[in-house]
Amino acid sequence: MTDNLKIETRNGVMEITFARPEKKNALTGEMYLGLVDAMERADKSDDVRAILISGAGENFSAGSDIGEFLSRVNRTEEFPALRFIRQLAICETPMVAAVDGNAIGVGTTMLFHCDLIYASPVARFHTPFINLALVPEAASSLLLPARIGHARAAEMLLLGEPFSADQALSLGLINGIAPAGEVLGVAREKASLLASKPRNALRATRRLMRGDPDILLDRIREEAFLFDLALRSEEAREVFMAFMARSKSKPA
Repeated sequence: MTDNLKIETRNGVMEITFARPEKKNALTGEMYLGLVDAMERADKSDDVRAILISGAGENFSAGSDIGEFLSRVNRTEEFPALRFIRQLAICETPMVAAVDGNAIGVGTTMLFHCDLIYASPVARFHTPFINLALVPEAASSLLLPARIGHARAAEMLLLGEPFSADQALSLGLINGIAPAGEVLGVAREKASLLASKPRNALRATRRLMRGDPDILLDRIREEAFLFDLALRSEEAREVFMAFMARSKSKPA
């Protein structure tokens, strides 16, 4: 387990908090593996009826830690992020998310696997893969068009345009907007309500709604193959070199 994840279970709800606010809760390999472990434990535990995911500080998650992510490009072992994404697809425990501030990259695509999502008025959802010369992941190329329609999904995945909380609500991407400072409390109430439902019926209903997980896993596999090709491409290398140069030039 990592200090950058806070995990606590009470009253049937496993609360998972991204606890790296100084880095806008960017996810490291250790954090991804910790998330996989937590979700596996939740599925096997009779005491966990729901999972609640949130971010410490002013952001939900800035996505994968870029520095660590780029350091793994030429390695042969599997990206920990891919293990997490696959676990999202097969997780049997209902998931609730409380989103405050920025949800970028996988910080947004993981939400498509959640059952209930509540956001603060300043929440911002962004999938900038195209701007990095990359392709979508986490089965978002399948789930997002199904949820909000092809035209609006194209704005998010092909144009790389961010959505505000108001836009996300109007599109049905999230369930509600909570007043500033109250989003975690609202999400906790909903997670507790889920946890109070009959466990077997809740999971069975969720399976019926989500459909065959193999369809998601097949899309995740296809996206991962194309993501790897894109990541090793010349156009991606140029984009990331420019990104890192800009990052180094910023004052500390």
